[in-house]
Amino acid sequence: MIRTRITDMLGIERPIVQGGMQGVGLAGLASAVSNAGGFGILTALTQPTPQALKDEIRRCRDLTDKPFGVNITVFPTLLSPDYKAFAEVVVEEGITIAETAGTAAVAGVWEILKGGGVKIIHKCTSVRHSLSAERRGVDAISIDGFECAGHPGEDDIPGLILIPCAADKVKIPLIASGGFGDGRGLVAALALGAEAINMGTRFCATREAQIHDNVKRQYIENDERGTNLIFRSLKNTARVGKSEVSDEVARRLALPGAQFEDVADLVSGKKGAELMKTGDLSAGIFWASMVQGLIHDIPTVRELMDRIMAEAEAIIGGRLRRLAAA
Repeated sequence: MIRTRITDMLGIERPIVQGGMQGVGLAGLASAVSNAGGFGILTALTQPTPQALKDEIRRCRDLTDKPFGVNITVFPTLLSPDYKAFAEVVVEEGITIAETAGTAAVAGVWEILKGGGVKIIHKCTSVRHSLSAERRGVDAISIDGFECAGHPGEDDIPGLILIPCAADKVKIPLIASGGFGDGRGLVAALALGAEAINMGTRFCATREAQIHDNVKRQYIENDERGTNLIFRSLKNTARVGKSEVSDEVARRLALPGAQFEDVADLVSGKKGAELMKTGDLSAGIFWASMVQGLIHDIPTVRELMDRIMAEAEAIIGGRLRRLAAA
């Protein structure tokens, strides 16, 4: 058993946290992660309304009696959802841990969560933002390396450097995120100063994830090179799975003077949701990290987590011990 400040804070048996992924963080997956000893997370904005989030929280409670949390990510959009109303549901439903991410507007969400006694894990892509969040009173940091799916920030610092840099300066517990998918990664994260790992893409390629099998198979077919970085010229870098569609997005944005409007027809959230549901890879883009190079099967969540822990414990108690004794 590996016990850390994160396992103690979250009340879990294993230092493995499920990422709060748009369209994927639903009750079936979150409860499976929690039932297997980790920490499952529902994604608030996957739900169309605060009431729908309340219903999903209650569904998750029907499926597990273990701790789970809710992610609230604040996006820089013109037509923003009622973030504070979603935060109020988290408090009302007695959720004790929330994961947050996003722009400065997240501060209003923090105020509601903190006022309701909810502990906050804030996702950051840099040490400076981690320190800022720590000063603002969050309870833990999830530090996202350049390998991650979604938005890795603009500094391009991989986890091998970013995690220990953050661990050297941040005093609150640290979760390592971006490119984790096996026991070797868990041991590496612990060695670098983190106290748990956060997995997103790897959990997408499990049986419980409500994603079409075509997408899950694409995670296997892609290797560590199988991603595209898009929106870099717009200073909003995002890592997505390599496909004909994301190749075309990258091509269009490489043209002189390209703007978001030039690819809006390919990258809409509605089209991404259609892809996840129908398996039509030509419908849009899908999020994916470099961890695709380590994905070779589609196990159940419990099978995956059992394997990760067995690998980690074998490395710590076997290979590393033998090397230290040599």
